[in-house]
Amino acid sequence: MSKEASWGDAADYAAICERLYALKAGGVSFGIDRMQAFAALLGHPERATPALHVAGTNGKGSVAAMLDSILRAAGRRTGLYTSPHLVRLGERVRVDGVALTEVEIVAYVAELLPKAAELEQATPGEAPSFFELMTAMAFLQFQRKNCAAAVVEVGLGGRLDATNILAPEVAVITSIGFDHCELLGDTLAAIAGEKAGIIKPGVPVVMGLLPEEAEAVVRRVAAERGAPLTAVRDVFGGDVETYPRSSLEGDYQRLNAATATLAARVVAGRFGLTEAHIQDGLARVAWPGRWQRSRLADGRLLVLDASHNPEGAVVLDGLLGKLVAETGRRPVVVTGVLGAARARPLLAVIGRHAREIHLARPQQARASSFEELEALVPAEFFSRGGRVLRGEVAGLFPGPGCCAVGAPGPAGDVVVVTGSIYLLGEVLARLEPERGAGEQRLQDF
Repeated sequence: MSKEASWGDAADYAAICERLYALKAGGVSFGIDRMQAFAALLGHPERATPALHVAGTNGKGSVAAMLDSILRAAGRRTGLYTSPHLVRLGERVRVDGVALTEVEIVAYVAELLPKAAELEQATPGEAPSFFELMTAMAFLQFQRKNCAAAVVEVGLGGRLDATNILAPEVAVITSIGFDHCELLGDTLAAIAGEKAGIIKPGVPVVMGLLPEEAEAVVRRVAAERGAPLTAVRDVFGGDVETYPRSSLEGDYQRLNAATATLAARVVAGRFGLTEAHIQDGLARVAWPGRWQRSRLADGRLLVLDASHNPEGAVVLDGLLGKLVAETGRRPVVVTGVLGAARARPLLAVIGRHAREIHLARPQQARASSFEELEALVPAEFFSRGGRVLRGEVAGLFPGPGCCAVGAPGPAGDVVVVTGSIYLLGEVLARLEPERGAGEQRLQDF
């Protein structure tokens, strides 16, 4: 049987997931030429829906969710494309907040894989990647559901990301920090150059608070491309306390709210947005895993937060400090991280605030080992009697609403789960089984 025939032989969701995993296992391939060719085969669905394009080291998912909420507050049907998913693959592609169903995913994959085979036959070795397939799926869904606007989060970087075939209404760069340095560069200027790759000639740009070195790059690229730039610092100043509020907790979410506010104002005429729509949308935004508070079955406070890189660790430091001041006790922290460059600053912060640390490795090949993480826990943590224990998600969270770490009961320990977003997804799948079984193998990229 030929590859084309086998790819067209879609059976059920489990089989489709296996095929998608096989694509993902083929690795990440950057560059937009292949995505442009794939989109052309599909009739350029990315051109059917006006788009808002969001890049950044941190905050891009939150800003995308805020913009989606603002547009929906104005009565617009929205498409939202984000990655990775927390629990289920369909979470990546949403229309008016509703995720792709298994039936829709099966149908799209059955449609797209033969097209991918056609592209590879024309140019051997150039079959679309897993992420490119998901991106095409999103564009088609938004087109077919007659979305008035699509909010599209960059997967990685910007310049060479599959989403960068868009001709958006606005390009948003939320933040610049050190992450994915092996792919994007090891200086803030280099990383900013990759993120600024989403800036298109004449298309407005909105910029969050960036380090001086990175801001200079974004301003230069915008000027070179004749793209009018609006910066959070120029409009709101440097005091985060004066920034807009949203339903998401933390000072950094006020920065994200300021960035989303400016982006919404830029496209207000295009989509009929008012200041009331902006305020209403920010007040209603929901974005799981970002300092998300809930209660365990025994009444204890549980916080889920996807701080997973050096920039995120700075934010986590402030949030944990406030939590200790609020509760009068140090929390028990469950963490797992992908790579030493991320783990080192994160564990330094956790060690400063936690009473006890439980290590749990996400089910990802890039996850740091227990030994690697233990070596990065600061000495000061142990000097005040702190303990580090190893565990697995299934044992630490044995059932819906249940957590096996720390002292139980309403007056027991506060539990914070932080680090890899993949770890948070696994924990959520255990705590809230109504979300469905976790699809960890399809999370990474």
